[in-house]
Amino acid sequence: MECIYCKGHMEKKTAPFSIKKNGYYLHWDAIPAFVCDQCGEVYFAEHEVDVIQSAISELDRKNAEFYTPDKEAA
Repeated sequence: MECIYCKGHMEKKTAPFSIKKNGYYLHWDAIPAFVCDQCGEVYFAEHEVDVIQSAISELDRKNAEFYTPDKEAA
């Protein structure tokens, strides 16, 4: 596999992933990834992207429940 930015070789490794969104911070230290041996660009495989997106969607859902005012309390 070749890096689309520098044409370097992509190696199977792990890479961190972080996102700050809607009042929460999500961080993984090591997700399986392809990392360029020249420029350090990181690509996640489709499965890993699906897992990340699923976790973010679940946090968004939980966050919305947490911050939604109780209609009976009004």
